[in-house]
Amino acid sequence: MSRRTAIQAVLRVHLENVRENLSTGVSLMVPFVTIGGIFLALGYAWATFFGVGVQRMSTATGSVSWFFSNMGQNGLAVMIPVLGGAIAYSIAGRPGIAPGFLLSQIIQDGSVLRVTAEVIGLEAASSGAGYLGALVVGLVTGHVTRWLKNQQMPSVLGTAKPFIIVPVGATLLLFPVVLFAIGVPVALARLELMQLLSGIHGGQALVVGTVLGSMMAFDMGGPVNKVAYVFSFELSLYGITEPMAAVMIAGMTPPIGMALANYYAPEKYSEELYDNARSSILLGFAFVTEGAIPYAAEDPLRVIPGLMAGSAIAASASLLLEITMPAPHGGIFVMPLSNAPLLFLAVILFGSVITAVAVTALKPEDERVLSDNTNSTT
Repeated sequence: MSRRTAIQAVLRVHLENVRENLSTGVSLMVPFVTIGGIFLALGYAWATFFGVGVQRMSTATGSVSWFFSNMGQNGLAVMIPVLGGAIAYSIAGRPGIAPGFLLSQIIQDGSVLRVTAEVIGLEAASSGAGYLGALVVGLVTGHVTRWLKNQQMPSVLGTAKPFIIVPVGATLLLFPVVLFAIGVPVALARLELMQLLSGIHGGQALVVGTVLGSMMAFDMGGPVNKVAYVFSFELSLYGITEPMAAVMIAGMTPPIGMALANYYAPEKYSEELYDNARSSILLGFAFVTEGAIPYAAEDPLRVIPGLMAGSAIAASASLLLEITMPAPHGGIFVMPLSNAPLLFLAVILFGSVITAVAVTALKPEDERVLSDNTNSTT
């Protein structure tokens, strides 16, 4: 084996480990996203239809919408430090949870990062480092914690090592590094990005929509999907709600589009998938992108590109039309909260049709005939 081949093999293994660590972090974060998003959407919906209105929801103390929204906000508030803690856990085990969580949490405090920036002579607004900061912190913390865990220590310290020495030591070592080398730079970059996206239009909308939409459809609820979702959700916290509408629409079109494709050309799908089409429509309208997974699992090389095409076009159209969505979850059930509910629905249907057309064009084979031929030869 040549030196170059050996280096490539090592890099491949390392990248695979990073991917697994990120997947673990995302999978443990998802329940917080789901619960928080749904409860916040319920708060918005209740305030809109039965309460005092969305604008007064936060001040309507004791109302049903107030309780729902507070539950949702708390669930979503911890999802980012949970991501950092979960990534560290996937690398270092239980000793990595607390350092990863706390170090990810401290860089979400914009006031702390502002003072940190002033210490080194930088001017920064009170902005946290977001999910990207937590992702980096989780990886760094996990490896440092694992290194500490593997160090030899006197046997008398054995019982205290995993519960006190390793987590506290990792936190002490990384605290200044996380603040100055990760928190401040990432927060500054994130602030610049938010300012750039606050006025997206024209060509910018096409580029951003294509990227976000493709990410939402690529792995249908996986790490790439969640990066696009969390990114858009964070922007919505600062009043930039157009990307949230774009990713919600882009996440709804894959299941609906696949159901349409299945009904239009049933001969191209197995009977099991045809029976699954109705539930795919329901899942799609509920903003559960995973409803398209059975189709993608059966024929990923042709289905996934079609899904990405439909979602990219739908997200771009949403941004071009400046559709907004203040709720982070809920799908069709929070459609009335959009600034243009009918356009919101129209773009969902438009993207779903594009998805159906693209996938149908990419799937020329008759799956049922192929299945029958396979069974007859076995």
